Amino acid sequence: MELAHDRTGAGPPLVLIHGIGSRRGAWRPVVEQLAAERETVALDLPGFGDSPPLPPGTAPTVDALADAVEAFIGAQGLARPHVAGNSLGGGIALELGRRGAVRSVAALSPVGFWTPAEVRAGGVALRVSHRLARDHGTLLTRIGRTATGRRLAFNLFYGRPARKDPDELAADVAAMGGSPSFAATLPHTRTYVFRDGQELRVPVTIGWGTRDRLLRPRQAARARERLPRARHVPLPHCGHVPMSDDPAGVAALLREASA
Repeated sequence: MELAHDRTGAGPPLVLIHGIGSRRGAWRPVVEQLAAERETVALDLPGFGDSPPLPPGTAPTVDALADAVEAFIGAQGLARPHVAGNSLGGGIALELGRRGAVRSVAALSPVGFWTPAEVRAGGVALRVSHRLARDHGTLLTRIGRTATGRRLAFNLFYGRPARKDPDELAADVAAMGGSPSFAATLPHTRTYVFRDGQELRVPVTIGWGTRDRLLRPRQAARARERLPRARHVPLPHCGHVPMSDDPAGVAALLREASA
């Protein structure tokens, strides 16, 4: 299926996959850092941003979303590109690596390393965030216009919310509240557990924000156990969506992961 995307820069291709309720623009601060060294392809997942949902009758599981991204990669003429994903996008990236569809994987706070209690807590936080963005998006955008408001209202997703550009934050709120596939995708995301890390035969880098309040950093320890051959990198002072917290640091991680 056709997915909305931005393709820019020059060099080895790097596909960028966002998390649930997000959009391809979440990668913009990092894309700007990589433009001279990588051809980046930032996409909107089915039913998020500007991309249409999956066909009727197709459940938006992690595997089904990976199918859609793999088909998109083929349609774009990208022969085993590097891939990076955040949150849900990190789980999709790992599954693409398992399939051998990509050359390397970088996953930032990927789903799938949680306990049942952590799944429940994360699901509640995401549902509340979605409803607030859907029903009170104008108020949230107004709050986000000040650094104090960003620190108070958006620290679930960002480790340094005061650094977030207010216009970008407004677009993030609109994407979260307006995602037509959010409600259908969340239950399938919550059932995903990463297993069989030994099946991956491509280089893997796992990055985890030390201030991640949605998928707590203790989940990074489980990622180390299940992916012992991967490179594991803490992201100091970063939250669940680290691309705006530390664009240079995330760009350096992706540059090394896709070297």
